[in-house]
Amino acid sequence: MSAVPSLRHLLLLRPRLRFIALSTSSSPFLSYAPSHHFSPSSLRVLSSSSSPTLTQEEADEAVGKGSSLIDVNPPRGTRDFPPDDMRLRSWLFQNFREVSRILSFEEVDFPVLESEALFIRKAGEEITQQLYNFEDKGGRRVVLRPEITPSLARLVIKQGKSVSLPLKWFTIGQCWRYERMTRGRRREHYQWNMDIFGVSKVRGEAELIQAIVLLFERLGINSSDVGIRVSSRKVLQAVLQMYAIPENLFTQVCVIVDKLGKITKEEIEKELLSLGVSIQAVNGIIEVLSLKSLSKLEEVLGSEGEAVSELKKLFSLAKSYGYADWICFDASVVRGLAYYTGIVFEAFDREGKLRAICGGGRYDRLLSTFGSEDIPACGFGFGDAVIVELLKDKGLLPDLAHKVDDIVFPLDEVLDGTASRIASSLRKKGRSVDLVEDKRLKWVFKHAERIGASRLILVGNSEWERGAVRVKNLSTREEFEVKIDELI
Repeated sequence: MSAVPSLRHLLLLRPRLRFIALSTSSSPFLSYAPSHHFSPSSLRVLSSSSSPTLTQEEADEAVGKGSSLIDVNPPRGTRDFPPDDMRLRSWLFQNFREVSRILSFEEVDFPVLESEALFIRKAGEEITQQLYNFEDKGGRRVVLRPEITPSLARLVIKQGKSVSLPLKWFTIGQCWRYERMTRGRRREHYQWNMDIFGVSKVRGEAELIQAIVLLFERLGINSSDVGIRVSSRKVLQAVLQMYAIPENLFTQVCVIVDKLGKITKEEIEKELLSLGVSIQAVNGIIEVLSLKSLSKLEEVLGSEGEAVSELKKLFSLAKSYGYADWICFDASVVRGLAYYTGIVFEAFDREGKLRAICGGGRYDRLLSTFGSEDIPACGFGFGDAVIVELLKDKGLLPDLAHKVDDIVFPLDEVLDGTASRIASSLRKKGRSVDLVEDKRLKWVFKHAERIGASRLILVGNSEWERGAVRVKNLSTREEFEVKIDELI
């Protein structure tokens, strides 16, 4: 059973500490902070196999009755990133950035706190019911952004004519949605967005899909693991025109049919009928959205319309780019956000275990909804949660153990200053250095193994008198003496 140091001992060591929380279970915790300040990061878990357990009487005297240990878990649906998880996140973000660089995109960023008006639309989108929104102390309605594209559009409008088109921008930002959590779905996630403004042709979508494919390939994922479903909002638009459905219902119909596969066919029919769509039109919509062949779509809509011609052009470009085996036509893909106007796409795992990995499409009329002149645009969002689940399933998570070049360890307290100068010199040369003191040599060797250090540099009296240190190569176990000025 673990125990904590005695209260008297802790008070002697840190007389100005104020105790704030305690657990009285068989594995006691003692948390404290300076008397002037407390934050969750101040919490510490203390244990000692040789010290006596703090009694309830001592605890009550120290912290006062009624105190309890603060909840150390993050809010439901959110995450901490301890070092192992942070290394994985940084590795993934590095791959996002490298793919963006390869395609000549520039990085931008925006505040995670935005005006609520930027995300409130009257299209019945699910996202508008999932906002973390509130009134700030100045009486302004604000929101933790649920997605990134509107923030991007705001910046494009703000920049105005000071930038030349086309714009090729990317960002990696945190998004917040109060939604039901499932595997790969949390209430916060980080999202990689790539967007192109000022390109009206299908070339824009073709470039974006290549970026997605390149990212998958860099991560070790191939086309037998993942596919990219492609369709167009114009397919549904053409079907509605066939049945003389008013244009003002188009966006609402898109939001409903995006639920295909999430709710039953009967529920889809019921929601469409409630909009005033005739039963004949409902049957026609569902029939067309079940098509998985571009040639079959062409038979229904003809070859002259924009929907078919643009999709055929995209599939032709896919062959030229070399990713034709990654994409497939699926008329049921419409995407749930109201602002999409043309080609839409989403990546999926072929085993069907996970939700969509990423998705995007064309949104040529988004800027006018914010009172500006429209600019043709397309983009995608790629979250960090689902892709990590996929990499786990495929055994593709990288080994990202903590790596340190050198450990510098003075063997005598009088050499602490010397060890500091050596560590500083090595760090200025770009080496990662852990300076350790007040430990036993046995502990230092175990620590070196734990953090993957390459060298152990021992600063001893006899070596120092000769202007040298002892260096141990921890991979070969070779040990030799090196002059200080030759240490690199």
